[in-house]
Amino acid sequence: MSSTLRRGVAATVALLLAGARFEPTVAAAAEPVPDKSRYSLFNPTPHERMREMEADRPDKTESPYTVDAGHFQVEMGVLTFARDRYNSDRADVDSLSVAPVNLKLGLSNRVDFQMVIESYNYIRTKDRISGGVTRRRGFGDVTLRLKTNLWGNDGGRSALAAMPFLKLPTNEDDLGNDAVEGGLIFPLAVELPYGWGLGAMMEFDFNEDNDGDGYHPEFVNTLALGHDIVGDLGGYVELFSLASSERDSHWQATADFGLTYALSEDVRLDGGVNVGVTRAADDVTPFLGLSFRL
Repeated sequence: MSSTLRRGVAATVALLLAGARFEPTVAAAAEPVPDKSRYSLFNPTPHERMREMEADRPDKTESPYTVDAGHFQVEMGVLTFARDRYNSDRADVDSLSVAPVNLKLGLSNRVDFQMVIESYNYIRTKDRISGGVTRRRGFGDVTLRLKTNLWGNDGGRSALAAMPFLKLPTNEDDLGNDAVEGGLIFPLAVELPYGWGLGAMMEFDFNEDNDGDGYHPEFVNTLALGHDIVGDLGGYVELFSLASSERDSHWQATADFGLTYALSEDVRLDGGVNVGVTRAADDVTPFLGLSFRL
């Protein structure tokens, strides 16, 4: 087993064990949970009974909380830019993502359906040896996701969810690998003392090999700490890791920093920057985003 793959497996096992330790604590300390099981897509949760709005952005750690039944939520990356100079391909790569959006619909009190759309991508690659420049632009892939909260949706000091997903190859201009891919995500949230919040995520991906001859697993792990700064302004720091089992793959890791600002209980702005700490990751990725619910 490669050292890169060992990192992914070790991080995954550690987070699984952490999740197992948190569940009994929740059961012992939780307050009575409101019964919202009667609400559904066709019997929406009344506004006064809706939980606090949670989003799967701006950090890479997904949220374990679902959209309330019968309600719609939009999470949009208004603009994301990425620059990669320090890489093994001897190429300068700049990419721009405009209005990628995650459309969410609450199906029940514990389940929501999501459609992630890569609205417009632009990638410019310059070969540092030949000086040649290539440009690709257009619509990207579509990913379908189904999130099920396992505990903590409406109370308790932690929450866990399971979210299978399926990527459909809808991209233009070779902006993807034209393969159907999928995986499973386990996001965990834990309330810490002194107003801190901990987020962690384990993700198992099954992606096509670079040569198109089969599939391989990849392991994604994240760890994030968040805290309110002042008023409706909050911030977070995050560590991200991606380890692939494919031959000759390289470990990707980033250190991520961001801010969120709640304009109201149903609208939130965000912005931040992700910084690559390994050669295989993009060097720097600043972004701006917006989330709202109806």
